[in-house]
Amino acid sequence: MTWRWRYENADGAELDGTPLPHEVFTSQADAESWLGENWRTLLEAGVEQVTLLEGDRVEYAAMSLRPEA
Repeated sequence: MTWRWRYENADGAELDGTPLPHEVFTSQADAESWLGENWRTLLEAGVEQVTLLEGDRVEYAAMSLRPEA
């Protein structure tokens, strides 16, 4: 299976656009490492939260990219 991030706005609606990367990963660890390196760039592009998918299965959903206050 492959892993990927679904980019979402604050309401949970999926964002899809050319400036957003469409990375596919071979493992959950690779996907999580990539997000750890790129979350600021995604936030600047308008992504508020992400969902991690393995194929079509949701591993975890609605993870905010904003630091906790």
